[in-house]
Amino acid sequence: MVRVFNGEIFLDHRGEIKSINNFNLEEIKRIYFITHPDVSTIRGWHGHKLERKWFYCIKGSFVLGLVIPDNWDDPSPNLPSEIYKLHDSESKVICVPCGYANCLKAIKKNSIMLVMSDKTLSEAEQDSWRYNSDLWVDWKVYS
Repeated sequence: MVRVFNGEIFLDHRGEIKSINNFNLEEIKRIYFITHPDVSTIRGWHGHKLERKWFYCIKGSFVLGLVIPDNWDDPSPNLPSEIYKLHDSESKVICVPCGYANCLKAIKKNSIMLVMSDKTLSEAEQDSWRYNSDLWVDWKVYS
């Protein structure tokens, strides 16, 4: 089940602190950043049977689409997708369990997403399933 960890934002004369104090980093093996300089780029769908991922918007805004493939080699085109919006104005981590495909689209130029994984890069490369970006979501709705 997808989990959402809501964090806190503290603001005073010294600046801003964003935290997610109820999120445990113990299982994280790697971290990377995705930058979308424009709003037309769609990254995905990319699925993992064994890898878990966590998403946190650093800058701008993104739409994150999630689907559970019914057949990893030839999934049905009618599968329901879950849609999450992540913004830099909130402190929120979306935790995606193994068994999902994900897709990202920025809805603000120069948006940056922090992605965390519980697998090393070599482990993740052995568990990589790619699908056409328009398979489960009409991304024009999010332009």
